Amino acid sequence: MRRNDIRNVVIIAHVDHGKTTLVDCLLRQSGQFRDAELKGERILDSNDLERERGITILSKNIAIPYRDVKINLIDTPGHADFGGEVERVVQMADGALVLVDAAEGPMPQTRFVLEKALQAGVRPIVVVNKVDRPDGRPHEALDEALELLAELGGEDQLDNAAYVFASAKEGFATTDPEATSPNMQPLLDLLVDAVPGPEVETEAPLQMLVTTLDWSDYVGRIAIGRITAGGIRSGQNVMLYQKDQQRVAKVGGLFVFDKLGRTPAEQASAGDVIAIEGLENVEIGDTIANTEGGAALPRLSVDEPTLEMIFSVNTSPFLGREGKFVTTRQLKARLEKELERNVALRVRQVEGSDSYAVAGRGVLHLAVLIETMRREGYELSVGKPQVVYKEIDGIKHEPYEDLRVEVPTETMGPVMELVGLRRGTLDVMQQRGDFSLLSFKIPSRGLIGLRTKLLNATRGTAIIHHRFDSYQVVEGEVPRRGNGVLISMVSGKAMPFALFGLQDRSELFVAPGTEVYEGMIVGENARDNDMTVNPCREKKLTNMRASGSDENVILKPPRDMSLEAALEYIEDDELVEVTPENIRLRKAVLGEADRRRIKRAGKTAAAV
Repeated sequence: MRRNDIRNVVIIAHVDHGKTTLVDCLLRQSGQFRDAELKGERILDSNDLERERGITILSKNIAIPYRDVKINLIDTPGHADFGGEVERVVQMADGALVLVDAAEGPMPQTRFVLEKALQAGVRPIVVVNKVDRPDGRPHEALDEALELLAELGGEDQLDNAAYVFASAKEGFATTDPEATSPNMQPLLDLLVDAVPGPEVETEAPLQMLVTTLDWSDYVGRIAIGRITAGGIRSGQNVMLYQKDQQRVAKVGGLFVFDKLGRTPAEQASAGDVIAIEGLENVEIGDTIANTEGGAALPRLSVDEPTLEMIFSVNTSPFLGREGKFVTTRQLKARLEKELERNVALRVRQVEGSDSYAVAGRGVLHLAVLIETMRREGYELSVGKPQVVYKEIDGIKHEPYEDLRVEVPTETMGPVMELVGLRRGTLDVMQQRGDFSLLSFKIPSRGLIGLRTKLLNATRGTAIIHHRFDSYQVVEGEVPRRGNGVLISMVSGKAMPFALFGLQDRSELFVAPGTEVYEGMIVGENARDNDMTVNPCREKKLTNMRASGSDENVILKPPRDMSLEAALEYIEDDELVEVTPENIRLRKAVLGEADRRRIKRAGKTAAAV
């Protein structure tokens, strides 16, 4: 049977197509909240990193009552690197709002999330957002979305495909893009009428799959999921089916989602999305069932990670100056805690060392973890991103990605040249006004460091998206960084006089007064070799002065690198030192004599 008093809907889309803004609009127009509860924009992006970057990183649950129906909305990330969030929460839904930009149409991540939604058996509703854009083409975007739906195996849904046109920013939804409406009511009506209620077995024994974990300092882990069958009461004993064991546990607290938060409940039944307190060591993928007659549901499976970095404790001379957590034991505990909630992450200890290989979906996926850790007070060193290879039928394979670049037509040449150098092949080229849309297939290792080069070559006008496509046979080498670096040979404060003498042959990474140490990278050499320099050299003072003997020191501003840019910049024998206050580049082996000895022995610093 189906429940008609509830709708479980996941909102999926490509990054920056307006998911969180749409949720804001639905919340404001629902009439269930005071103005003080809905301050600012992107209300659900509560994480500091989400607000700073303008992207959704973690999925969130809210509930909106409409026409005596409770609509559970699940907002998901749009960036491909956080696809693991989408893969697990889509299990809770019966319908999906597939958001498509009226100008851009379906993008690479739209294909990924729609494919996952169809595999989970949800009913898609196409929402063509941003119809008020001057360059919008809503009808073509809708056709492209329906073609994608058919291509991914949803032909049976095309006959009665549900769709609506909307502008989340202006606050309206309509069935005709040429005519506006006063509110979002057409979309809310579609959610109630077109999305089926959850299919439930009310008389069967309890079954619930844990798809999300939350944390409270008072009660510990909080398990979140949708009840598939049966019912549950607060204080009830349940059987917890885990990966390698099963045990009896007691439900300490039971909550249902209501508006922006959760409210306590005495009981809940099949179809409800709930949160349970009191289950010690519960993990994502566990099944909560009756103590008698219960059975485990299939565990969650997500796509494997494609990129790996080596995390180790900070070993620089500045160790412990800025961070609170600096030991291997603390680093290990933090990574194990992250594994509980981040299902797309993999962690293994590197043999014979105190380092950990952390694998994720992309540079941004791992950079967000590193940024979160540094804000919590951790100090660590991170190595160059490396792709995860696979042996298939005895042949080495590597991940390939679908790269899509939107660029002004006059700067298309440099883009094709740069991607071609990194073994990318052009699949599709389309014209859209003054812009060209280029689709490539490219090895994942060719993408490392490519974004910065493309933005420089197109003067910041390129819009770049990529997602994992498949594993293919490993081909030839990809060009490495073309420039060497300047390495400090001393410790101390960088002096303007020394930097002024260096800036003619390099681009500097440090400003006057910055503390440096031996082995720290202070700039990029104009040539392809590394050069050891003294950035702390001062001008010798004399008791004689002559007209014109003193130069006026004018320094160019240093290059300010973000964490992702630093990770993509380094080579195999270099590290990024991350502390709560600074991001520094350094050589893995700090001493110049040690580096020369290793080079003579024919080894690499990464191997040592």
